[in-house]
Amino acid sequence: MKPTVYASLLALATLAACSSGYSPGITPPPDPTFVSFTSLGDSATVAAKLDAFRTALGGALNAPNSPPAATGRREINWDGAPAALTNVDTFPARFFNENSKRGAVFITPGSGLRVDSTAFASVNAAFADQFSAFSLKKLFAAVGTNRVETDFEVVGTTTPGLVNGFGVIFSDVDRAGSTHVDFIDANGVRIARIEAPAHSGTHQFSFVGAVFTSAIVANVQIVSGDAPLSNNTGDISAGGAADLVSMDDFVYGEPQPVP
Repeated sequence: MKPTVYASLLALATLAACSSGYSPGITPPPDPTFVSFTSLGDSATVAAKLDAFRTALGGALNAPNSPPAATGRREINWDGAPAALTNVDTFPARFFNENSKRGAVFITPGSGLRVDSTAFASVNAAFADQFSAFSLKKLFAAVGTNRVETDFEVVGTTTPGLVNGFGVIFSDVDRAGSTHVDFIDANGVRIARIEAPAHSGTHQFSFVGAVFTSAIVANVQIVSGDAPLSNNTGDISAGGAADLVSMDDFVYGEPQPVP
């Protein structure tokens, strides 16, 4: 190989290595260690896995509006949403760190967020035959999209936070691969993806969770089914074209300040 050609190839290789964020000869750090939790079935079956997940997070349940803590977890079951913010498409993204302080802030590319007490029958009457609430009786979904993110903040503040784990209950996942959770670190890097298990019936629950060895999760990105919930889209279990999925409980470690 001619020296000039070799030098050109070496320069390209060096540029590629630098653009990836690592210098030549330096091995990227290993992927973070975590334990995944998944479950599928009725409420009793999923509750057992959820309890194991809570134990793995460590510590006790920290009450809403209690001050930031060094250990423990926070939970959202949506029943804390007041009537005025239920069954409307304008649920506030910061409600669960301003009104009921639990360190969670929601982001969606859609047109809004909805907490619903009718199993979304108020959106589409057919959904009453599809969805059930895991912890009675409200469910959650983004509006106009099947995607929602959760950022974490130190409870009651706007300080960015990190958690050691996150889990979510889904209602009515029918198709494998339609629903998953991505776990993102403070650098915006995806450090894990876990798919929700699917079933062929209605009124069933799927649980997805991951617990890491330390608080490193800054954001979770949730894809719930193939399409948003609407009055003109049917679920595949009822002969429709899409797997439609709603969400219930969010459970996550106490948000810690970013180092």
